[in-house]
Amino acid sequence: MKLSEFQRAVADEFGVEYGRALTHDLVLGELGGRTAVEALAGGIPAREVWLALCRETDVPKAHWFGAGRPAPKP
Repeated sequence: MKLSEFQRAVADEFGVEYGRALTHDLVLGELGGRTAVEALAGGIPAREVWLALCRETDVPKAHWFGAGRPAPKP
C-alpha cells in the first residue's frame, strides 16, 4: 500500500476531517504507542498502519483489503 492509498483509505472510511484527527491523535498501542502519522514517519509500512488503525477502530474486515485503491475503470 502506498502512502497515497493509505490516505485515500482513511478518507473513504472515516471522512477527511475525522480521518485527519484519527491519524494525528489516536495512539495505536500495536504500533508502539504512536499515532498513525508518527508510525508512518518512523518507517512503518502504510499497510501495517492501516490494518492497526482498522483493528483499533473496529472497521469491518470487509473494508480492510483493497481500501485506498482507485475504482477499476469500466
